[in-house]
Amino acid sequence: MKVLSEIMSKESREQYLESCRVRYPSRNRQGKSLMIDEVSDTMGWDRKHTIKALNGKVSLGKKANNRGSKPTYGEAEKTVILKVWKLSEQPCGKRLKPTLPLWLSSYEKRHGKLPEEVRERVLKCSERQLDRITRPHRVGGEKRYGRSRGRTSHRLKTLIPVKCGPQEVDRPGYMEVDTVSHGGGSSSGDFMWSLTMTDLHSGWTDLYGLWGCRGSEVRVGVSAIESRLPFDLLGFDCDNGSEFLNEILETYLTQRERKVEWTRSRPYKKNDQAHVEQKNFTHVRQLLGYGRFSDLDLVPMVNELYSKAWLPMRNYFTPVMKLVEKQREGSKVKKKYDEPQTPCDRLLSCPKVTEEVKNHLRKMRGSLDPIELSEDIERRLRDIFERIGEIEEQRAEEERWIAEIEEERESASGCDSVPPTGAIAPFGYTASHPEETLAKEVI
Repeated sequence: MKVLSEIMSKESREQYLESCRVRYPSRNRQGKSLMIDEVSDTMGWDRKHTIKALNGKVSLGKKANNRGSKPTYGEAEKTVILKVWKLSEQPCGKRLKPTLPLWLSSYEKRHGKLPEEVRERVLKCSERQLDRITRPHRVGGEKRYGRSRGRTSHRLKTLIPVKCGPQEVDRPGYMEVDTVSHGGGSSSGDFMWSLTMTDLHSGWTDLYGLWGCRGSEVRVGVSAIESRLPFDLLGFDCDNGSEFLNEILETYLTQRERKVEWTRSRPYKKNDQAHVEQKNFTHVRQLLGYGRFSDLDLVPMVNELYSKAWLPMRNYFTPVMKLVEKQREGSKVKKKYDEPQTPCDRLLSCPKVTEEVKNHLRKMRGSLDPIELSEDIERRLRDIFERIGEIEEQRAEEERWIAEIEEERESASGCDSVPPTGAIAPFGYTASHPEETLAKEVI
């Protein structure tokens, strides 16, 4: 037999229970017992649960007492946490906790000094609490997968050793290197690429925009990145693409006074370069998306974004975690990570880094403001995507012009006159999706 509550809506059950709770205290002992019986039959509860519901200890209504401990933070703390979280590229709670002390002083410059109790509660929030606060504001993204490109160099493959598995290094300078295509899913024509170099010890990452993926372009990018690294280049670990295995890069890496350990990963084994593959997504794809960058003017704009805003924020003010242990238990793999630290902090704590370099890093971080960097990133992104929008409009106009010419040719082919002949230059183009315009709203 169905109880009445099964055919009642949730709103009706809440209203009925609130009505009974209001009338319950004014009843005498016999009246309360009759109401308990009535509510128990209506809701399908036992008497003990009904008594608790009528006394306000449990309820379906808005006045129900929440179970568990009360939150130790309020709206003021949530406002501060969410603003810093959004400006710092939305890290997880594990990385957001060490991020907050680095960003709070910059936040107070713009929004006024926080009350001491609010500041203490913000800094006392646990990693789980930070995840709960930010979870409703997270947006899931669609997973995308790229394609492999390039030719091989058999001679260099015999000379460059393969390096796979965990790489233990005790000093910075051993870099994993990779390239990211900005062709919008099409490899035809010329378009921009990003060169990514990630340090194995500290996680320090540097980027450089290239026009094409030729060996000469990669050599220019590697040289530019090496000139601004705060440490010496000791190792160069790349994949098997022709952009790396070529004579131009061979000359640059081998004919130098300070030798560089040149290694490569196994073919089709992306996990051999897990560090740089991760940065390809967090540092490049999450910033620029998957659209096509097919105009030469975009390269200097992206390089300025990288060097003046994006990389300083990621290297000086964005904590990262490193995998320190991995154990397999049956079908499960348990991973253990160290405490989140910024790449800058990892370099400062490394005994193999000189005091001169450490003083330079401290001076650089002291001269930077994370919120100013975040705002600068949004301004530069907006300029880049406005330029991409202009390019797309020009391409659409070219397509309409080509369609009109084709129509004129078809109409002229049915006449006695011979239509003029001409060749239309082809071009490779893939329009970027509107949702991939990642310049987010300035807060």
